[in-house]
Amino acid sequence: LIRQVIEGLSMMNNKFMNLMLDENVSAAQIMLRVILKDDKIKVKNVRIQRFIQNIYGHSAQLDILAEDGFGRYFNVEVQRSDEGASVRRARFYSSVLDTQFLQANRDYNELPDSYIIFITENDVFKKGLPLYSVERVIKEESSDFSDGSYIVYVNSNCRDNTALGRLMQDLYCTEPAKLHYKEFAERMEFLKCSKEGEEKMTDIIELYAQNVAEQAAKETVHKKSVEVALSLLADGMSIDFAAKHSKLTVEEVRRLAEKRTA
Repeated sequence: LIRQVIEGLSMMNNKFMNLMLDENVSAAQIMLRVILKDDKIKVKNVRIQRFIQNIYGHSAQLDILAEDGFGRYFNVEVQRSDEGASVRRARFYSSVLDTQFLQANRDYNELPDSYIIFITENDVFKKGLPLYSVERVIKEESSDFSDGSYIVYVNSNCRDNTALGRLMQDLYCTEPAKLHYKEFAERMEFLKCSKEGEEKMTDIIELYAQNVAEQAAKETVHKKSVEVALSLLADGMSIDFAAKHSKLTVEEVRRLAEKRTA
């Protein structure tokens, strides 16, 4: 079972993505270069699960945080649900980087450029575009505000034969030999095919086991609830009564009643 879990992992699993990019400068660099269409990006360091404490409000945990040689910061997040990719979340993450990386007594002009990149499973804006690049503009002039703040949504549904499309294909790929970019292939080969790599994935495997156990527990509870509802219905109790005492919804109990009389 453990081997099946490992073999089925792709980079669209954010924990596996974190392991793929953890201290993996070359992989982070190729990802950023392809997404931002900038071959001059030279990543200096990359960290995962960077927790930024805010004592006055909401804190944030950044999945992947990279810095390049120009002092720019890049936060990459894999968002499988539309709720996790809300525009206000992107705005908040952008502000978190601003407050984190402008030190006290520094001039505002020294604030580094920041990029928030959401790689989404769905096309959250539903326009069919592979990329949605967000920058502030002066509306009256339609000119750039140029404050150094950038937000990018990457639609992983667009998996064509472009550089970006091949990158998105790689994010869903589970086999190292089939990856387009060698920077990912080498790391995936290590994680999936070596004892040392497998040991690094202990947390992912434990989380999977926990989810399986929780799902089994839910199924057991639901099965017992169904048994209670059926027993009450057999005793002539109303659908509302059976729903109340079985903890099922009225609609679920109604379907059970219909099956009994079918």
